[in-house]
Amino acid sequence: MTSKSIRQQFADTMLEVGKENSNLVVLVGDISHFILQPFAQAFPDRYYNVGICEPTMVSMAAGLSKIDLYPVIHTIAPFIIDRSYEQIKLDFCYQQLGGNLVTVGSAFDYSNLGCTHHCYGDFAMLKLLPGTQITYPASPVEFDTLFRQTFMNDELTLFRIPSNQHGQDFEISEIQIGRGIKVTDGKNLTIIATGPQLSNAIAARDDLINMGWDVEILYIHTIRPLDYELIRTSVKKTTRVLVIEEHMQSGGLGDDVLRNVEDIPNVQFVSLAIPNKFITGYGSYQVQCEKLGLTPEGILSRVRTEFGINN
Repeated sequence: MTSKSIRQQFADTMLEVGKENSNLVVLVGDISHFILQPFAQAFPDRYYNVGICEPTMVSMAAGLSKIDLYPVIHTIAPFIIDRSYEQIKLDFCYQQLGGNLVTVGSAFDYSNLGCTHHCYGDFAMLKLLPGTQITYPASPVEFDTLFRQTFMNDELTLFRIPSNQHGQDFEISEIQIGRGIKVTDGKNLTIIATGPQLSNAIAARDDLINMGWDVEILYIHTIRPLDYELIRTSVKKTTRVLVIEEHMQSGGLGDDVLRNVEDIPNVQFVSLAIPNKFITGYGSYQVQCEKLGLTPEGILSRVRTEFGINN
């Protein structure tokens, strides 16, 4: 299992892909300078620190895309998605241009900095825009693989990089844009996890088995396009599904899953996500997860409350 951070993998991938493709250009909002120095030194004419002018950075990147370059825009999540939303909408999506948004901070990774640095509505916001893809790679190999698969296409692709990883080692052959991964087989309960929350789903599995649940775990690294076939096939079999994610309930993965399975006879659906309100107070990522029930114990509690014990 690798100890490399996904953020470091991002920097390593930029250098490696930059050597292979002279059209790759990286723009940053005054962050990640140290880890991106190898790229900046190797390709000084393809590395731009635009500063804390994120809407301008997005517009600049769209201009680069217009002349057939492959821009990568990188800064903290809310400063790209929230602050620069109009530029994403008009300069990229309306113009039907491809590009790459690489964010750090994830939902509440910067928990100690308060809600100005939180971003737990990014999936919902980008789903409103045609021509967008949304990925949530929670391991280094996922980021590297998904980036290489998508950076030259005509879509605007979000890579939401979390600070925490799920701890599973997937083969490159298992990782495909728009395709989920079946982690375990099961018969009467489907748990769908995205991002680091896969680790909590796996940690809860043995206790769920002791409660009588034969758990099928699906891991979703691509929110859009979503692997509806994998999800629907699983839920048709189990008729019970719990979605766990670090996103607001409104507009998150759970909403898409529910729309996909609501017509299945006798289906039962539960969402374990961030409530539709701001996360207030301070504390570490782990503290916030505990408050929100995004833990193995939280999974057990929701299953027990909503589905009971299957004897």
